[in-house]
Amino acid sequence: MNRVDRLLALILYLQSRRYCTAEMMAEHFGLSVRTIYRDLAALAEAGVPVLAETGLGYRLMKGYMLPPVNFSEQEAMALSTGLMLAQRMTSQSYLQLMQSALDKVKSVLPADAKQRLEHLARAMATPANTPPIQADLSMLQQAIARQQLVQFSYQKADLSLSERLAEPAGLLYYLGRWHFIAWCRLRNAYRDFRTDRISQLTLLTETVTSRGDFDAQNFIRQSIPQAPLRARVRFTAVAADRAKREWWQGISHEVQTAANIELTLNSSDWSSLASWLLSLGNSAQVVEPAELISEIRRQSTAILAQYA
Repeated sequence: MNRVDRLLALILYLQSRRYCTAEMMAEHFGLSVRTIYRDLAALAEAGVPVLAETGLGYRLMKGYMLPPVNFSEQEAMALSTGLMLAQRMTSQSYLQLMQSALDKVKSVLPADAKQRLEHLARAMATPANTPPIQADLSMLQQAIARQQLVQFSYQKADLSLSERLAEPAGLLYYLGRWHFIAWCRLRNAYRDFRTDRISQLTLLTETVTSRGDFDAQNFIRQSIPQAPLRARVRFTAVAADRAKREWWQGISHEVQTAANIELTLNSSDWSSLASWLLSLGNSAQVVEPAELISEIRRQSTAILAQYA
């Protein structure tokens, strides 16, 4: 890294922290403390307002920002695509912010590049299905960052509503939805709340302290049922691709032939796997075990009886 790039990186490093010492910067950039002091002096001479406070370290003057970043056309296209995809996985509260960010990207492009980007946006599309209405993700993120108690109504599986007070612990995206992980004061335990079932969300003034070394991702991994059962299923190429994306309990083996793709699916029970396989119609055929084949027949018979 040449010195100009290093000085720019140093500004960005200072910008992202409240305070940092010369030793911290030296360790981060792999430089000597003396070199850091020289770089800080160079920034000051160039007019960058670097402030030093005894016992705390260095920081940039409040409100100082780097000039706008220039994007290449390829970078702008990549960001545009990423923002478009993200719009399918977020709440209404973020849509305007994302559009504002995309507008800022466009504003720094030359006119011809901007026109090509707009043409690309019209020619690209994500699946038309509308995602579930999400709770205010920005408010949940704020609660996590500030460790503030939240109150909300939660719709249970039987569609009844329950009032909850929750201490925020994490926000995870899996199985096509955002999930709010929190300590529920009603249940006196950690709970996984689907954000599309949260309503009347309120951020309270009470702050909470972390409960030990809780890890939201480990909590989800441990809460997912174990899948001790195995089933061999033949798929068409298209259905196999869908299985890899949708079957959440996992795939342990794959064999490709000229005619089809055989996958070994993990499952915690035959009923849920049979229901999902039926959604694929004749694009999937169970090879074994006999128990799964029997369950598919049972569910198929029940469906036929409804239309007899």
